[in-house]
Amino acid sequence: MNQKLIDSLITIVQSLSDEERQIFEQKLFFDDSLVTTQDIMNLAQKSHSFDFLKDEPDIYTLEDGEPI
Repeated sequence: MNQKLIDSLITIVQSLSDEERQIFEQKLFFDDSLVTTQDIMNLAQKSHSFDFLKDEPDIYTLEDGEPI
């Protein structure tokens, strides 16, 4: 274990402002292997996979059926 490196990193992190520390923590603990809903929405929109639905008639209204 590299104790000097760990101590140096702690000193650096402690020297950050609250805003900088928050940004650092977000980047440190961000798991980019997770796909978000927004990622899926962007993919569907940019891939044009669902463009065929533009030509479909609107057959349902807010008054149809029971809300889930």
